[in-house]
Amino acid sequence: MNKIYLLLLIVAALLGFSAEAGLLSYVICQTGCNTLDATCYAASGLTFGTVTTGAGAPAVALAYNAALGLCMSACVAAGCVPIP
Repeated sequence: MNKIYLLLLIVAALLGFSAEAGLLSYVICQTGCNTLDATCYAASGLTFGTVTTGAGAPAVALAYNAALGLCMSACVAAGCVPIP
């Protein structure tokens, strides 16, 4: 029985030193991007999530969408960086 506890202790110690991808960092970054984009939309009098890339879309909304895409693609780095 003591061997099982020793094995569990060793496994727990080894798991404590492993590095995992920063999924939480990725989620926080995505939330920040969406919050900033929604704020920009509101400042322009638009509603976030309702403007598509059709011919009648305001140019400012298309610029916000492009900036949101850049912000979200930068968040991929936050999700791939190992966090101890």
